[in-house]
Amino acid sequence: MTRFRRTATAAAALAFTAAATAVLGFAGPASAHVTVNPKEATQGGYARVAFRVPNESDTASTTKLEVVLPENAPVGSVSTMPVPGWTVTTEKRKVDPPIEVHGSQLTEAVSKITWTASGDAGVKPGQFQEFPVSMGPLPKVDSMIFKTLQTYSDGNISRWIDEPAPGAEEPEHPAPVLTLAAAAAPAGSAAPTAAVATPDDDDDDDGNGLAVGLGVAGLVAGLAGLVLGGLAFARTRREPVAKA
Repeated sequence: MTRFRRTATAAAALAFTAAATAVLGFAGPASAHVTVNPKEATQGGYARVAFRVPNESDTASTTKLEVVLPENAPVGSVSTMPVPGWTVTTEKRKVDPPIEVHGSQLTEAVSKITWTASGDAGVKPGQFQEFPVSMGPLPKVDSMIFKTLQTYSDGNISRWIDEPAPGAEEPEHPAPVLTLAAAAAPAGSAAPTAAVATPDDDDDDDGNGLAVGLGVAGLVAGLAGLVLGGLAFARTRREPVAKA
């Protein structure tokens, strides 16, 4: 009986372990992917962002990074910061309507940025690299999605091109997303508060006249009281005093 119980317990434990493994296998942690940092910026302003590229391969290095700027959110000014051991090139496209930058109308905008490693400068296994970019004025949209290709030295390519869906889980190969917040309203554009009415000259005259009138009325009332008091006193003196 004891041996049977032990066998049954072991079988139950194995069944539970198998079930847990099956469930957790689908809920495993997502692999690292290319991101843009910081993740937020302000519409209409300039931002310095960096595309952070982790190396996921155990044997190969990352040797190329291609970042595509969104067509629905063109940016007039895009500049890159030198990354040691990497060369950078940009591609442009026509935009219509033109983009206004500092009073100038631009008919072209950067559509793609490509970084390529030279020699042994690739991102090695267990490492990451950042590729800084300055851009602006940022468009008046809620977000910018940068579809990105990450090429390895063994020829494999990771395609970070999946767009996020509102309310859904993160896709398998998410594209870097920069969230854009609306610019704060200028201090002078706040709604005007109700003005406090101030009396004009006519109101001052009316107030002064009323005060003078009240003063005269008070003086007349005081004099009348004195007169009535004097009459009462005189009448009292004329009346004979009653005998006991």
